[in-house]
Amino acid sequence: MSFNVSAKQKRKTKFKPVYTTHYSRVNPHNKTVFAAVMLKSKTFVKKTRSGGVMKIVREHYLRDDIWCGSEVCSECKQESTVLQRDACIESNLCPFPHYLVPDTNVVLHQIDVLEDPVIRNVIILQTVMQEVRHRSAPVYKRLKDLIHDKEKHFYTFTNEHHRETFIEREPGESANDRNDRAIRVAAKWYSQHLKTPEAEAEGLRVVLITNDQGNKAKAEESGLLVYRCEEYIKSLIANPELVDRLALSNNEQNEISSSKVLFPEHLPLSRIQAGIKSGTFLQGTFRASRDNYLEATVFVQGEGEDSTEIILQGLQNLNRAVHQDVVAVQLLPRDQWVAPSSVVLQDDGVPKDDETNEEEDGRRKRICVEEHMKPTGKVVGIIKRNWRPFCGMLNVSQIKESTRHLFTPADRRIPRIRIETRQASTLAGQRIMVAIDGWPKHSRYPNGHFVRSLGSAGDKETETEVLLLEHDVPHQAFSQAVLSFLPKMPWTITPEDMVKREDLRQLTVCSVDPPGCTDIDDALHCRELDNGNFEVGVHIADVSHFIRPGNALDKEAANRGTTVYLCGRRIDMVPELLSSNLCSLRSNVERMAFSCIWEMNHNAEILKTRFTKSVINSKASLTYAEAQMRIDDTSMNDDITKSLRGLNKLAKILKRRRIENGALTLSSLEVRFHIDSETHDPIDLQTKELMETNSMVEEFMLLANISVAQKIYDEFSECALLRKHPAPPPSNYDILIKAAKSKGLEIHTDSAKALADSLDVAKVDGFSYFNTLLRILATRCMMQAVYFCSGMDSDFHHYGLASSIYTHFTSPIRRYSDIIVHRLLAVAIGADSTYPDLMDKHKQSALCNNLNYRHKMAQYAQRASVAFHTQLFFKNRGILNEEGFILFVRKNAIIVLIPKFGLEGTVFFDGKGKTGVNLRFDEEVPSLTVEQHTFHMFDKVNVTISLDDSNIQHQKIRMALLEPVIPGVSVPAPEVEPQPKKPKLDR
Repeated sequence: MSFNVSAKQKRKTKFKPVYTTHYSRVNPHNKTVFAAVMLKSKTFVKKTRSGGVMKIVREHYLRDDIWCGSEVCSECKQESTVLQRDACIESNLCPFPHYLVPDTNVVLHQIDVLEDPVIRNVIILQTVMQEVRHRSAPVYKRLKDLIHDKEKHFYTFTNEHHRETFIEREPGESANDRNDRAIRVAAKWYSQHLKTPEAEAEGLRVVLITNDQGNKAKAEESGLLVYRCEEYIKSLIANPELVDRLALSNNEQNEISSSKVLFPEHLPLSRIQAGIKSGTFLQGTFRASRDNYLEATVFVQGEGEDSTEIILQGLQNLNRAVHQDVVAVQLLPRDQWVAPSSVVLQDDGVPKDDETNEEEDGRRKRICVEEHMKPTGKVVGIIKRNWRPFCGMLNVSQIKESTRHLFTPADRRIPRIRIETRQASTLAGQRIMVAIDGWPKHSRYPNGHFVRSLGSAGDKETETEVLLLEHDVPHQAFSQAVLSFLPKMPWTITPEDMVKREDLRQLTVCSVDPPGCTDIDDALHCRELDNGNFEVGVHIADVSHFIRPGNALDKEAANRGTTVYLCGRRIDMVPELLSSNLCSLRSNVERMAFSCIWEMNHNAEILKTRFTKSVINSKASLTYAEAQMRIDDTSMNDDITKSLRGLNKLAKILKRRRIENGALTLSSLEVRFHIDSETHDPIDLQTKELMETNSMVEEFMLLANISVAQKIYDEFSECALLRKHPAPPPSNYDILIKAAKSKGLEIHTDSAKALADSLDVAKVDGFSYFNTLLRILATRCMMQAVYFCSGMDSDFHHYGLASSIYTHFTSPIRRYSDIIVHRLLAVAIGADSTYPDLMDKHKQSALCNNLNYRHKMAQYAQRASVAFHTQLFFKNRGILNEEGFILFVRKNAIIVLIPKFGLEGTVFFDGKGKTGVNLRFDEEVPSLTVEQHTFHMFDKVNVTISLDDSNIQHQKIRMALLEPVIPGVSVPAPEVEPQPKKPKLDR
């Protein structure tokens, strides 16, 4: 209840108090509830935004029914306990059973230690929980997971609402000091509460863990048993490896740095905020370069769609920022602006010392300066660190007995991290995880600590785990809470379900998918009506029937956002019972669907559209090849084949019309691995061939998505979840225009239709693959398509499809966006009820942000999986000789595409073993002259391909030039070895 008083009424009105009652949050470990005792009330006056006044009376209730959670306690009337009687960890400081009480900073900074299986029987105070929640959402989530893990015996004690442990803040006492005192009081209460004969007999003690010297001294004065986190962990004689997981304090970090200042001091946050307000500094996201460790950009978001990129070059200007940090940058004077580097700066893998000067770095930097200057700046402060645990490998120190080593992250955008470990010999050759603790200005590298080992480098399971962790793909097993919302088996469609749905089981519905597909989202039908028109239906799995809003299953699917397809492995968005069974539109079983049904004439013009919840029975689950074979085989005239031929005929008309309206036909090479059925290693690698049936299915999925988008926007103009594809800025096309011009062709990019028409006529005599290369390059110029909420944006246009509106409706088993669209459509046709979050445009927008992030990460993870399996494929094949085409030219390299394998690689003309090679780069053409030969984009070359596994962490495909032959640059042709007999395939 609130009571506001306007300025005019203040003199006439007596204040009515607003009562805000503070109860304890129900402790999950306490089942019994008794009467509470009110301590006292606090009163204060608050001014409202409208200028009124609100009087607030806050009542804080204390309870005497909050139990201690210990097995040894007979005083508390608790139904169940969490803290064990035999709470023993082998420690030379605490050789007796004991419970740990960590303070807030120990939880925040040493969560990796607390997560270790050795650490059990820990009391987490409400004071600590609240502080952690306010200061770090990721640590708070990890702490909650520990509390819910029954094996860990972590107990939450609601000390702020216990009559004997609540304390009030004293006059002049800071909030931090008050919380420290609350922790000491609660620890003291536990010590005294557990002084029962039974506990005394067990020798049970309570140990406070704090790294705050002042807090430790006061705890000792009050008779508490208290240790610093480090001294307690070092006392665990049976688990010495746990010391490696300790995060370093600031003092410890300074101790292991050199005395020489290597970086400028970061400005305090108050200075940064004032500078941003005055326009002296700019705030943006730091994006490190994959190709050049001395270069980064800062992405500064402007008004609306506007944004700026600022270049940073050199270690001093990067100033200890790490990829994805939010930083404050200061622009350099215009005469110090530089151009983005065209040099691919290879990391030679040799660790540098802190004392390394920047002479080499400066030499590299000077190469980059060109005519095309861009805004250039330097990092002056860090606004928000976005550090996470990083996967990688240890570079074991050459110094004997050294415990300090450098860790090299798998992600080249992350700097090396210095850690202390006594397990170096064990961890060598292992993939490990490391967390950053800090980056002092005296240190060339950040300092961190070991988190855990992932397994042997190169092992398929380990490498898959690494790429999932590095791309933040949620891949843990579904929890019992999630699985509890699945339907009970055996499951059938009930008569009650049939009443609410249209019975379409008699229709000749079939699905067409890639081979091996078990999560079948969509099925189709086509039949001729009595009036001579066609009825065409797209039937989509009704996942929203099984996943209801707000439950644990729904929240998990929303967090995952998408199914992730790796080579030989699928990480499902929803549990397998749904993805491969109850939702999957398999043949010859009844399944619930959401159907979009059109009446069309023979020119594929839509005459009527309707949407309905339905029940279908698919008559066939076909692959693209099987469907194509039916269409082409004139001897086949069954109902399924007739339906497919009708669909194919209409799809061709729809596609032609889309292209006439300006839709783009772009190109990107997708590869398919043939996997050995026993070893699961890739034994063949081919680019995927697309058939007419691929296009047929795509056309009707596009049409359904557009029809549904229009319907949900008409019904819910403020909260429709849509998908748009922004037009690229003109500068994106520079490389495409230059590449075409080098072949005497002109590309028009003022509209999607102009680009499509230009690409259609761009041909070179005797070079049939040229148009495909041009379309591959055009694809690289495109922006990313994104989800958005209609009430938060005005530009709905999908550039690539030339459609004024678009959404995703057709894949709800593997995309959460489609589940939301199903819910909106169901409400629009009266088939389901709405709920608040569905109509909240701000919550929809936040959901879209997560979906866009998850989709982007899934794409990157899929590419990384293809890259890893490509390396496995080339591992035992020696050196191959293949034909390729130049996609890009750089200052010191050409990037070559091998169409046969859908593989890209870089041929370097400088670096190790290549001294004195004469290189001339012309950015305008663009071209690279190596000695007397000039390379242009799309030139045909012959290269050798081999796997370089000298760096086990960063294995890479190496390419070297065979033809054209350039003396001193080209390599001799490899000897052709007989091909081994192919093992059997697992298709």
